[in-house]
Amino acid sequence: MRQGCISLGEVQCDDCHRIIPHSERYLITEGRKKGVILRLCVDCCLKKGYAGYKEEKKGEEVLTFFIE
Repeated sequence: MRQGCISLGEVQCDDCHRIIPHSERYLITEGRKKGVILRLCVDCCLKKGYAGYKEEKKGEEVLTFFIE
């Protein structure tokens, strides 16, 4: 299961260990082992294919964690 979130404080990315500052987006997803929760920053999500850019009706691109 994936959940797109907005950081309300000092959240750390579980992949690159970078601090995700206030108001930056991040993803919560289950790890390979059931019950393990991973918090991933936008950069790591893009590298792993968990996020991508989707074109909106007005032609602008929007970052989304819920790609097909």
